[in-house]
Amino acid sequence: MKEYKVVSWKMGLTKNDQKLEDTLNQYAREGWVVKHVAEQSARIVFERDKNR
Repeated sequence: MKEYKVVSWKMGLTKNDQKLEDTLNQYAREGWVVKHVAEQSARIVFERDKNR
């Protein structure tokens, strides 16, 4: 079974790329995989196995 997490990305005025990279790496360490990035709404959908 899979579980999903939706994260709303809030862009700032500085260091956007670094903040996004840090956020993606943080979730990756927890076992999450990016499944979709919604360009218009700035949302990222992550997926992982629920029984890992």
